[in-house]
Amino acid sequence: MNPKLFLLFNHQITVDQEADARKSLGVASMIEPPERIKDAWKRVPPNPPSIESCLEPVKSWLSEEAGPGDYLLVQGDFGATWLMVRFAFELGLIPVYSTTERLVKEERSSDGVVNATHTFRHRIFRQYGR
Repeated sequence: MNPKLFLLFNHQITVDQEADARKSLGVASMIEPPERIKDAWKRVPPNPPSIESCLEPVKSWLSEEAGPGDYLLVQGDFGATWLMVRFAFELGLIPVYSTTERLVKEERSSDGVVNATHTFRHRIFRQYGR
């Protein structure tokens, strides 16, 4: 049975990422979290000294839906990401992140203003801890 890729990040998965996930990770499906989980992940509060309780709904969702050998694409708030990577390992999941190539195009106008356009292109999925 092919593993699933659970998505826990603040962006829409790109066509390149989908294609690479199917090819390099061998996933059959990509699972987006329910809206309440997406909202919790997007709104990790900046003030409390601990965010463990804020992540409980995310952990419950993964505990119910994911199984050993499934992948978790996790990126976001640094502390929340670290906690979820650790949790993924506890569940037997394989936590990954998307690496990107960053391209910058600068245009200088006659009045000295510099306009920069940043383009990000997915390259590979890399496992956390490697």
